[in-house]
Amino acid sequence: MASGKTDDILEYEASLVKKFPKYSRFWMGPFQPMINLYHPDTVKPVLKIAVSFAITSGPKPWNYDLMAPWLGRGLLVSGGAKWARSRRLLTPAFHFDILKPYVAVKNTACNVMLGKLKKYADEKTSVEMYGIVRMCTLDVIMQCAFSYKDDIQVKGDSHPYVHAVHELSVCIEKRILNPLVHYDIVYHMTERGKRWKKGCDYVHQFSEKIIEARKQTLEKEGPPKKRYLDFLDILLTAKDDSGQGMTPLDIRNEVDTFMFAGHDTTSSAISWTLYSLCEHPEYQQRVQEEVDHILQGRQSDDIQWSDLSRFEFLTLVLKEAMRLHSPVPIISRRLTEPLQIEDITLPADTHVNVNIYNLHHNPAVWSDPCTFQPERFHPHNMQDMDPYAFLPFSAGPRNCIGQHFAMNEAKIVLTRLLRRFSFSLDPDHKVERAMAMVMQTENGIKMFVTNRTPTV
Repeated sequence: MASGKTDDILEYEASLVKKFPKYSRFWMGPFQPMINLYHPDTVKPVLKIAVSFAITSGPKPWNYDLMAPWLGRGLLVSGGAKWARSRRLLTPAFHFDILKPYVAVKNTACNVMLGKLKKYADEKTSVEMYGIVRMCTLDVIMQCAFSYKDDIQVKGDSHPYVHAVHELSVCIEKRILNPLVHYDIVYHMTERGKRWKKGCDYVHQFSEKIIEARKQTLEKEGPPKKRYLDFLDILLTAKDDSGQGMTPLDIRNEVDTFMFAGHDTTSSAISWTLYSLCEHPEYQQRVQEEVDHILQGRQSDDIQWSDLSRFEFLTLVLKEAMRLHSPVPIISRRLTEPLQIEDITLPADTHVNVNIYNLHHNPAVWSDPCTFQPERFHPHNMQDMDPYAFLPFSAGPRNCIGQHFAMNEAKIVLTRLLRRFSFSLDPDHKVERAMAMVMQTENGIKMFVTNRTPTV
């Protein structure tokens, strides 16, 4: 590899995929051997079988353990019986009846974002869209998680909780990529390690304060009658088969996990979709025509629950953008029993990477993998597609529990943006990818925003 830049790394990875189309071996630092999987034939056994091992005894990989001081043993980090119990308790939080009222929350957050963008459209100056979208998704997640409203999009990083979450996200992504600071005794002596500790303490205190206040309200008044049930309401009232609920620490861990996993990945998907539509204005126009047709004759541009299934071409575009840019580029597993994959037997305790980005760009799986072609996801063209060829939300028992929440949000944000504006890339700004746990950017994505009048 020529450098440590993401594009150089991805170019090197692409050469490996061509040479070894199903898997490859590599080392993370001098002590951690890994297996990289990026073909349905090799990915499928791990996602279907290794997870079942983890339900009884399996630990999570080392890179997930690095997140434990922030997220505790929440759904993302935990394994074994604890993960299985948490998954059962949390599943009702993502039932359609719970998700429906969130549509109004997402529309309200979009209204704030659209108001911010109008200034740039009127002034004809470019705006860094990744940050704008990220603040919108963080606003949404804070309202859906615990009904917290405090002008998040206006205050931005000046809000202490927003600043802390952003700081923690940066810290964990930088740490995972640097084996020299994987050991706590080293990391805690660094300046970033000290900021990590301070940020963890703050978000924990913030979450605990809100959780305790809500607990007292529920005990006095019962479930809310004038607002939607949020994630915290469900966590506080969840019971397992024996009638046991979640401990205060469990609840805090799941709230913090929801905050981390629920905004960064969605903002990545939305931002890179906009980027692809800027690169392909003909597709941007087709999406706008579809949105205009569905919303024609309405006094409000707010998206309704019943609209979401009607945005057929937008869905193709969104899926193709998630394939091409892979918001979650890699997920990891650690085997708890030997596993046969192709011609090799992986021993217990092997660290396995399901390299979603490489899978989505594997020429043995996808034709013209580097070309943006939304039509490839048309149902007629997907009849022969292996279900493990496209994994934006992973697959198997341990797939993303919030994938419908995320897809709904992405559709709402994109339709609201494209109904009001057209977008084009700032030619003076070079967009560079930054790959860690989430596919982000080194320096943002600057775009010009142009006011538009709906065609119908």
